[in-house]
Amino acid sequence: MLDALLFACLACAQAVPVASPPEALAVDVELVLAVDISLSMDEKEFALQRAGYVEALRHPDFVQAVRSGNTGRIALAYFEWAGTVRDDAVITWRIIDSADSANSFADKVAARPFRSFRGTSISAALAFGAGLFDRTNFAGERSVIDISGDGPNNIGPPVTAMRDAAIAKGVVINGLPILINPSPTFSHLDQYYARCVTGGPGSFVLPIHAAAEFSTAIRRKLILEVTGIQDKARVTHVATDAPINCLQGERDRRFFSDPYFPELDR
Repeated sequence: MLDALLFACLACAQAVPVASPPEALAVDVELVLAVDISLSMDEKEFALQRAGYVEALRHPDFVQAVRSGNTGRIALAYFEWAGTVRDDAVITWRIIDSADSANSFADKVAARPFRSFRGTSISAALAFGAGLFDRTNFAGERSVIDISGDGPNNIGPPVTAMRDAAIAKGVVINGLPILINPSPTFSHLDQYYARCVTGGPGSFVLPIHAAAEFSTAIRRKLILEVTGIQDKARVTHVATDAPINCLQGERDRRFFSDPYFPELDR
């Protein structure tokens, strides 16, 4: 009798339809903003960078670009990185579809405390950014990581490996190299970003050479990413003919306090 009741209960359980996952919300682009806060960023650069993102997100031209897409909305996430990405450095996915939602996101960015820590791991930032696309309930026409920074990768896996892994997932990586105070031993950061960091269909690099360019450059970059404009040649202007060593940052770091990595000489 007990077996019969158990069988009947199992049959009832099997007859109950399994709830399907909620339908993904269509957006024009899933965009991740990855912002460098490493110690090489001085306080002035950090403040300018933060203000540039806040002003760009609030700007009517950005909101208009968002509203002009097929769905009239985008999904946006933001995080800050240095040698790693800390849990409290992330603003999780939000829908941007109006001036109100854009201003709300900008408020969250503006409210973040100013801080920095050691290391420049572009590779960790790319890996973390690519992983964010696995944790959304959106159906984006495009997936884009927008990464800014003022130095080369110098810790963690080789940046090209993480770039290639992200591109293989269908992610486009655009770069905003900051050359306001370029290192005398690494003055070609724009070429490094073009050769070693960015990639994917329509990817581009938009260097910043002066403090006054921050706000305009970030706004211009966000609008290009939101609208998906393909003619990027007019904004990149990065010559990549010169030989670029994508492991130079790791090699240079050996002369400071970090251990020697023998695999870099292979």
